[in-house]
Amino acid sequence: MSSPTPARSKPEYSLPKSKAAFERACRTIPGGVNSPARAFGAVGGEPPFIARAAGPFLYDIDDHKYIDYIGSWGPMILGHGHPAVERALLNAIPLGTSYGAPTEREAEIAKAVAHAVPSIEMARWVSSGTEAAMSAVRVARGVTGRSKIVKMAGCYHGHVDALLVQAGSSATTLGTPNSPGVTAGATADTLLCPFNDSEAVSRLFEANPGAIAAVLVEPVAGNMGLVPPRPGYLQSLRDITQKEGALLVFDEVMTGFRLSYGGAQSLYGVVPDLTVLGKIIGGGLPAAAYGGSQSVMQAVSPAGPIFQAGTLSGNPLAVAAGLATLKILREEPPYERLESLTERLEHGLIKAAVDARVPHVVQRVGSMITLFFHEGPVWNYADAKACDTRRFARFFWELLARGVYWPCSQFEAAFVSSAHDEDLIDQTIAVAAEAIRFAAE
Repeated sequence: MSSPTPARSKPEYSLPKSKAAFERACRTIPGGVNSPARAFGAVGGEPPFIARAAGPFLYDIDDHKYIDYIGSWGPMILGHGHPAVERALLNAIPLGTSYGAPTEREAEIAKAVAHAVPSIEMARWVSSGTEAAMSAVRVARGVTGRSKIVKMAGCYHGHVDALLVQAGSSATTLGTPNSPGVTAGATADTLLCPFNDSEAVSRLFEANPGAIAAVLVEPVAGNMGLVPPRPGYLQSLRDITQKEGALLVFDEVMTGFRLSYGGAQSLYGVVPDLTVLGKIIGGGLPAAAYGGSQSVMQAVSPAGPIFQAGTLSGNPLAVAAGLATLKILREEPPYERLESLTERLEHGLIKAAVDARVPHVVQRVGSMITLFFHEGPVWNYADAKACDTRRFARFFWELLARGVYWPCSQFEAAFVSSAHDEDLIDQTIAVAAEAIRFAAE
């Protein structure tokens, strides 16, 4: 006679110190956080407050250790505290933390980016992805003399007024894709299309002849969960924009240097006119950039008439960390290993969800991945919004209680770093299997 299956029990998990810290933070910071993505709005409850990070791990102030799959929402491709990046920062600090004057290293990192990214001959450094996207749109309007921008529902390009329309990520999580304070005038020249629908883009060009400056898109969407482009979609956007005299702008803040050393445009073989970069190029420090051909970028002030400036742009600490990170990615490329690790995680999540008999789809490109609680593929924002977010919330908390820090929204991609290994992936799969079973109940 076989022995009975042991009863499953939930692990003990509490956050008393984090709860107190969150309550204190709420007195001086709106919502207690400095970005809505950190607020746990989609899953309920209060976030753990992080004390430190090392390699593939996060540690909170309640003494919990987590396998980290957010990686600061993408930048930490090498894991936390990589020795070469730390050395670069320690060497840079004694030289000064900000100059407000040009440095040789700014040109050095611009050259490194131009060498890697097919669309970029020249780049301008800024401090955030929001700044970079805003500036790229201004450049597109300035060089074409046109005003309208096409963006895709569910793609997030920072909190620029004109682009905060049907935005993904935390805007979707909080149910405020059109924020109060964004005026009708600010979004009057923003035209919305479903992601992965090139015919809808063509119709917009037909309806707005000679008026569209650019098509702006995440080549692989990461802000409604991981949504890959359909075969031929990116090339169709390239063809449409070339035919219509508009610019194609890729927002590669997430995908740049993550999916390949040359980003998604290298992976898919489609070269845009302008590229927006961030996250990895700062090596974990605040840095972003936008770039394109010399003919386009020479229109930016002071070389040309299109104004853009920033006191901390090209900050020497961020440049030092970014250069160290790009050097490792170039000389010791981790992409084959990242592909293998994330594929292993993908297969494990699929098996766990199949065994639990829950509707699901796992979508992955390179080291970016999302488990959707959704029947069938997710190709666009409408599909993503149809996911079972209540089940996701249960899944998330079960993971967290078992030491896996997964993105706290169904609408965010998870990231694997080169600091992860097969044992950690297998631990995650085992934990996820338990979490999915509990979430299915």
